[in-house]
Amino acid sequence: MATAKDLRRLALALEGTTEYPHFDRIAFKADRTYVTLAADGKSANFKFTPDQQALKCEVARDAFAAIPNGWGRQGWTVATLSALSIAELKAALATAHANGTKLKKTAKRRG
Repeated sequence: MATAKDLRRLALALEGTTEYPHFDRIAFKADRTYVTLAADGKSANFKFTPDQQALKCEVARDAFAAIPNGWGRQGWTVATLSALSIAELKAALATAHANGTKLKKTAKRRG
């Protein structure tokens, strides 16, 4: 069972990640925000691609759900932390982190 402390520790261990306040949440970003933690520490919103979101929501329905709005259609996905193992949380963070750094890395290769 993962916790808010686990999310913070694992997120801040990822390259280039910083923490900052985001409305009523705590956000973590590399080049872009890739995960936000709810104020109550029970859930987090991850930046996945729509395909990644569909897979996560299919494989782990008890843990992941698309955010029911325009952000959700872009891949933002809510996760119930207590439904995730540490390994599942780490994998979700790695995926979201890659999405939060992808634009800059792509631009560097083109330039």
